[in-house]
Amino acid sequence: MTSSSQGSVLISGGRVIDPWQNLDAIADILLRDGRVAWTRTGTNVIPDLPADTHRIDAAGMVVTPGFIDLHCHLREPGQEHKETIESGTRAAARGGFTTVCAMPNTEPSIDTPELVKSIFRGAAATASVRVLPIGTITAGRAGRELADLGGLAAAGAALFSDDGSAVANDDLMRSALVESARLGLSLSQHSEDPDVIGNAVAHEGEAAKELGLPSASAEAETNIIERDLKLLAETGGRLHVAHASTTGAVDLLRGARGRGLPVTAEVTPHHLTLTDRALLGERGPEHGWPNGRVADTSLRVNPPLRSEEHVNALVDALREGVIDAIATDHAPHSAQDKAGGFAGAAPGISGIETAFGLLMTALVRTGRIALPALIERLTLGPAKVIGTAADTLGLRGLTPGAAADVVVLDPDRSWTVRSEEFASLGKNTPLEGCELRGMVTHTFVGGVQVYAAEEQSVAHGAARS
Repeated sequence: MTSSSQGSVLISGGRVIDPWQNLDAIADILLRDGRVAWTRTGTNVIPDLPADTHRIDAAGMVVTPGFIDLHCHLREPGQEHKETIESGTRAAARGGFTTVCAMPNTEPSIDTPELVKSIFRGAAATASVRVLPIGTITAGRAGRELADLGGLAAAGAALFSDDGSAVANDDLMRSALVESARLGLSLSQHSEDPDVIGNAVAHEGEAAKELGLPSASAEAETNIIERDLKLLAETGGRLHVAHASTTGAVDLLRGARGRGLPVTAEVTPHHLTLTDRALLGERGPEHGWPNGRVADTSLRVNPPLRSEEHVNALVDALREGVIDAIATDHAPHSAQDKAGGFAGAAPGISGIETAFGLLMTALVRTGRIALPALIERLTLGPAKVIGTAADTLGLRGLTPGAAADVVVLDPDRSWTVRSEEFASLGKNTPLEGCELRGMVTHTFVGGVQVYAAEEQSVAHGAARS
């Protein structure tokens, strides 16, 4: 495995898209000493460069700030058979993600300052990209009492979440929002009402009915979001809606934005591109995906895949900025976790390596969202959600002095999804064998090349959180 030196890197002649500067132009970028030294447009004259400068010809490519993932499962501690910090961050580098927020539904869950610090130590030893731990909202994710949110924040937690479980108790959620306001950190809420969900594994619709799968209505999501927005108006806290998936969520978010409430939201690539018809084995008419297997357990996710109406509303909301960020909800599982019937399969998709290609293929190439808007939702949008952590790390796009976290993208390159080639230990993808158009070719973290597509190479320990 190879990487460039810690010296200078010149990325020249690419289409540079930087939402921080509202920049979309052919430009040259110099990375030096871990920072962006300069970005130059409108001239063919490049100043004298250090002798050790490594040059990348980016003509025909797109160059952007590194992607930021607000919702990623690295599985450490306790579930290393599914993923590790080392394997998960190698996968992130391949996907163009230079910062990942690690969800706390580990074993044990990340509910103490010491456990937050342990994630930082593990990342310092083995990570290829920056890792930001997310602390739990409640102790043990049990929903009975608040975790030490102040201690978690002081240890470096970027967000709080009981991922996989909604904080259903009104008083507890109200107290958590009060703490979020005091600490200046958002609560990332898993919005599924346990009273509505029950044992449901699918969206209430024709696909679930035909397959005989236990299902639940979209109210499972909207009940929690509506309750949380009422509490938010009372407390002035900070709320982030994880993996929004319904038209009702979009309507509630749009209304809350209109009232000036401090709420943000994310959506996953799979909720933007797949419908519940995929459970019946239907393939996308233009793209030949997913893989066409009925009740394929790789399509078992929480929240479930929705109908076309919901998918269209999510795409519109993303384009309009009602939804701030795309987050992968990368959820690697072992083959055994996904074996057996659909209802018994563990929920989640290993999606961090396919995210950009899928979004380019299904959204940008079909004209549903413009490429600059997509890049904004993968970079500046999530940076605003984590706020303080992004500022501390110097995640300011490609502005001079910013952390040299950069990706080079080939918007036209086609590739076939083969899970056996994933860096992630999780091979659970519904896109197996599908052809995507749009590829990450280079990833830099702090000016160090941590991934190059041609070499299939990643440098370990390049990033320090």
